[in-house]
Amino acid sequence: MSMVDAVVSPLPGARTGRDPARAIKRGPRSMTPEAVAATQRERLYDALVHTVAEKGYVSARVSDICAGAGVTRPAFYALFAGKEDAFLATYRHGTSVVLRLMDDAYAEADDWRTGAQAALKVLLDVLASVPAFAVMAIVEIDAAGPVARRERTELLSRFGRFFTDAPPVPDGLVDTVVGGVYAAIYGHVSTGRVAGLPDLLPMLSYFMMAPFLGRDGAADVSTTPPAGDRVVAPCAVSDTDGVFH
Repeated sequence: MSMVDAVVSPLPGARTGRDPARAIKRGPRSMTPEAVAATQRERLYDALVHTVAEKGYVSARVSDICAGAGVTRPAFYALFAGKEDAFLATYRHGTSVVLRLMDDAYAEADDWRTGAQAALKVLLDVLASVPAFAVMAIVEIDAAGPVARRERTELLSRFGRFFTDAPPVPDGLVDTVVGGVYAAIYGHVSTGRVAGLPDLLPMLSYFMMAPFLGRDGAADVSTTPPAGDRVVAPCAVSDTDGVFH
């Protein structure tokens, strides 16, 4: 089973909110209330990602999100307290999907060096495969308020798990490395270069490894990319030119 197959939940934004495959069934074979709520939640996740990526968090309205999901406002408010609550739920769910993929890549590697690089490759590939989620989660989170920004800080602290088995370094250096990687990703996403994120792998691999392995060791890792095809988020689709939407 591949890493993508092992993750049941698609990344929010990988589908449209009005995806016909998730139409609510009516009549004698109608869905249970729990199934209806779960389907509506998924559709709202997708619609929120696309709406926020297109309009920006501040300009995105609950009515826009509902229209994108094909869900009524009462149904929205049965699931979320408001736009901020929906944004946070979508962010938490989406980042858990990304981390699961990264954890799987790390676990499959032979050592922490190749594991950390494989996890980084997954992060770059998956974000590039769902540009709307990258914009929502990397850029628009700045506009979503202090709670959202605290969520981001907590998320970044969790990336330290990929350096647990690395050689010891001064306190705070791992956080600095993670912050530097994030800043490079932010720079690409905020300037419309999401598709180019995978091209950052050699440079970021070197930057990530140099404090632990020195220049020569980091160069060896950065010039030996992980084997395998590009990793895409569950349900992400591309056009005939291989460009993801």
